[in-house]
Amino acid sequence: MEGFGRALKKKVVVVGGGIAGALLAKSIQFHADVTLIDPKEYFEIPWANLRSKVEPSLAERAVFNHTEYLTNGRIITSSAVNITETDVLTIEGRQIPYDYLVIATGHTYSTPRTRRDRLEQFQEDNIKIKSSGSILIVGGGPTGVELAGEIAMDYPDKKVTLVHNGPRLLEFIGLKASKKALDWLKSRNVEVLLEQSIDLATISEADRVFTTSAGEIVNADSHFVCLAKPLGSSWLRESIIKDYLDRNGRLMVDENLRVGGSNNIFAIGDVTDIPELKQGDVAQRHALVVAKNLKLLIKGGKESKLIKYKPASVKAMVSLGRKDAVAQYPLATIMGHLPGMIKSRDLFIGKTRKQMGLESHPI
Repeated sequence: MEGFGRALKKKVVVVGGGIAGALLAKSIQFHADVTLIDPKEYFEIPWANLRSKVEPSLAERAVFNHTEYLTNGRIITSSAVNITETDVLTIEGRQIPYDYLVIATGHTYSTPRTRRDRLEQFQEDNIKIKSSGSILIVGGGPTGVELAGEIAMDYPDKKVTLVHNGPRLLEFIGLKASKKALDWLKSRNVEVLLEQSIDLATISEADRVFTTSAGEIVNADSHFVCLAKPLGSSWLRESIIKDYLDRNGRLMVDENLRVGGSNNIFAIGDVTDIPELKQGDVAQRHALVVAKNLKLLIKGGKESKLIKYKPASVKAMVSLGRKDAVAQYPLATIMGHLPGMIKSRDLFIGKTRKQMGLESHPI
């Protein structure tokens, strides 16, 4: 009877098991026949992975298998390579039929397939940090700044150098927040080299001496590359929705988060062209809107009743170690312990686990 009931349900395929896709799949698993396609077996809270490098035990809470929250769905550990009007095609040649499709492929990351291997990777990064007297960080976006902050706070005796090719750190937010983050890093003896770059094609893990584009020499026992990752949309360039990819590779969506003029293909998270900061909490909002819209459509509701997504206001929060953070809101920029209490202390791990239907701390 269970198989018969599943056969009667609408088929929803979610491609991408990141912050948006995982929440969407979890939210509709008892309303549809849900299939999640993801190249890894686990969900990872992305804003916790930098602290997991200095505190690997944190990853035990921040990384959990898709099977823990998706208890009434199907998980296919693979990569999607194309879509038709009726199916998603995987790299092995499987055809996964859908009535509704949700694309949530965000950015491309090279991560291990299994949770155990991912946890081991954090352990290896931690050993790398502990064994290094000096560390080079390439990239001054949120990833590079937060990693520099975590290392500077937990290992104040280590020499940390951050190289960024832009004129200021955190270029995605305002000047004031950028300046506050720079001042904080400098106060923790992090050397920041702006408007300089490192030729990544010429360096290896064995290198200990690095030369910037300005000719400065940086001595470092190890290095971490913290640059923006490419969008996870290249697999759609020859698909039926190729005309709805903008010049940046983002999917053009309407106010209901449907792709182009499609009635049954949605996109959520960083892969969308919505003019707003691409952040985890925003991706979660996308997921919850599409979950409600899918439930409505599955029940046969009128399209006029679909929820319209309103772009998020400009706000951002960047952790600076365990206690501090810089937060930018529409009318103010705040620095220090107050925003740090909001984000930096637990990095929203407990909140995210509860949202995914799990205990705040694993039992």
